[in-house]
Amino acid sequence: MSNDKTEKEKVLITRDWLAIERTKLANERTFLAYFRTFLVILGTGVTILKLEFFSDLKSYGIILIVASVIILLVGVFRLFRVKNSIRRHYNYIKN
Repeated sequence: MSNDKTEKEKVLITRDWLAIERTKLANERTFLAYFRTFLVILGTGVTILKLEFFSDLKSYGIILIVASVIILLVGVFRLFRVKNSIRRHYNYIKN
């Protein structure tokens, strides 16, 4: 038996292709959850800063705004890291 993969091993079957597509969609869904969380926390922080009723909580509003940006950056970083991981794995299978 040779070390080279046979043609049958190089071709992705439908089940494998669908699994890769499901993983890509799950990755995008996870990013959208990060983005949704970013928007809610950012909106809360801005609201606290703008309303006079919450004038005692100005520092909390700033903390929320900074935390929302961090959450967005983590989401973007994770999106591209998983996307590259999927691409590397797919190229490994393909080659």
